[in-house]
Amino acid sequence: MKLKHIAFCLAALLPATGAGVAQAQEEIIFGLSAATGSLQQQTASEFARRVNEKLDGKAVVKVFDSSQLGKDKDMLQKIKLGTMHLTLPSSTMPDIASEYAIFDLPFLVADREHLTKIDETLFKDVLVPAAMEQGYRPLAIWENGFRQITNNERPINTPEDLKGLKIRTPNSSWRVAMFKEYGSNPTPMGFSEVFVALQTGVIDGQENPLTNIAAGKLDEVQEYLSLSGHVYSPAYPTVGVAAFEKLDPEVQTVLAETAQEVAIWAREMGASKDGDLLKQLEENGMKVNKADRAAFVAASKPLYDKFAAEVENGQAMIDQALSLADGS
Repeated sequence: MKLKHIAFCLAALLPATGAGVAQAQEEIIFGLSAATGSLQQQTASEFARRVNEKLDGKAVVKVFDSSQLGKDKDMLQKIKLGTMHLTLPSSTMPDIASEYAIFDLPFLVADREHLTKIDETLFKDVLVPAAMEQGYRPLAIWENGFRQITNNERPINTPEDLKGLKIRTPNSSWRVAMFKEYGSNPTPMGFSEVFVALQTGVIDGQENPLTNIAAGKLDEVQEYLSLSGHVYSPAYPTVGVAAFEKLDPEVQTVLAETAQEVAIWAREMGASKDGDLLKQLEENGMKVNKADRAAFVAASKPLYDKFAAEVENGQAMIDQALSLADGS
């Protein structure tokens, strides 16, 4: 009877022991502000899928989109404190290190091939070390996309058409400076607040890549879509240096390598989806026009002067980035 009793107790303990092992599995918490369905969210999910497959139970990445874990600045603070592991900032990175404002210079990035060359040089040699000095480590450059302008007042053909319009920008001092230069009244706010602000007339318009405009259903509250392509804004899968270094070395390696792999996947997805997204937004009733690129380029010169004057080695960074577009 005693043997049977012991065997029964051991059997009863086995499920609990198994559950304990499952609970001990390391969870890599990945928070982002982008909406479900956006390319940023899809890329984060693809990254999680690949990492989880490689780690095979050693750790698991869990993605929380749509600002579930806070706004961008909140999540940057959390990865630094170690209360979460990964986040995906975009236009807020210049607040971490001013060098990242290179991507806030209008029309700097010619196309995705040009971005790849910037990734292989300026990003690895200048931008990553600048962020690491502040306690952050971007693992890669992911696609956010070329930004376009939407509003409810009129088509935007030249910067003069923006005068007097309240345009939402990300919480980026450089983007605010850009839209002031173009004559609008920039209004910084988190992306999760944009739909209601447009719906209620708090703002007249906003600027974002097509993927965010579609995923955020902004076509429901915006009439005009002006294809300006004024900025290519990357997104950076980013960890806090101190928290990252506490992870198992194998987990660190898989996260870093997979972030680079998925960067290529994201650019290919971005390029392939632009046409479909534009068609979708037009079919949903948006009136589309192509902005006068030359007029916007001419109005953008003061922003280049500002970057050269305010950012250490700013002119050298500009010159290097532009030379990469020329293939020299």
